[in-house]
Amino acid sequence: MTVDQAAQEQAFTHARTFNKFTDRPVSDETLHQIYDLMRWGPTSMNTQPARYVFLRTHESRLRLLPALSPGNKDKTMAAPVTVIVALDTRFYDQLPTQFPAYDAKPMFEGNASLAESTAFRNGTLQGAYLIIAARMLGLDCGPMSGFDTDKVNAEFFPDGQWRANFLVNLGYGDPAGNRSRGPRLPFDTVAQLL
Repeated sequence: MTVDQAAQEQAFTHARTFNKFTDRPVSDETLHQIYDLMRWGPTSMNTQPARYVFLRTHESRLRLLPALSPGNKDKTMAAPVTVIVALDTRFYDQLPTQFPAYDAKPMFEGNASLAESTAFRNGTLQGAYLIIAARMLGLDCGPMSGFDTDKVNAEFFPDGQWRANFLVNLGYGDPAGNRSRGPRLPFDTVAQLL
């Protein structure tokens, strides 16, 4: 089944990275709906390593402020919600119930490099699913990597089990803050058909 043109536009071709949002709030119910939709995106062995901290209040974003690069401070403080997309370094503790095909936990528990690369790859995928789900539910997104990861981890994840990957501002976008849309590379530059 192919989704219609309007859905494709909403998720991809007309969607933008927003730097400015209206003051319309994002409800807790909407945040739950985003997760309920995006959680069905695939991850290898159903690892699901991403974790999410939804900063909904001015006070919670003040805790994030010292870690942000200068260009991200104002827009983050003005956004209705900022999501810290994090990785659970012990995601494999959930595998006995989430991947019952066989006992995969020892494979990751005994191999830190494999666990780290699996968490990063699949957690980043899940962050992308979050962006697409938010767009499908009518929200706009402003993903960011301009922040000091160590400061975010110290402030929000002092026990070290979760680690920040990237940030996403969520809300109802104000197009007045948009920059000109950048071009995208053509198929022949980025792909091969073998």
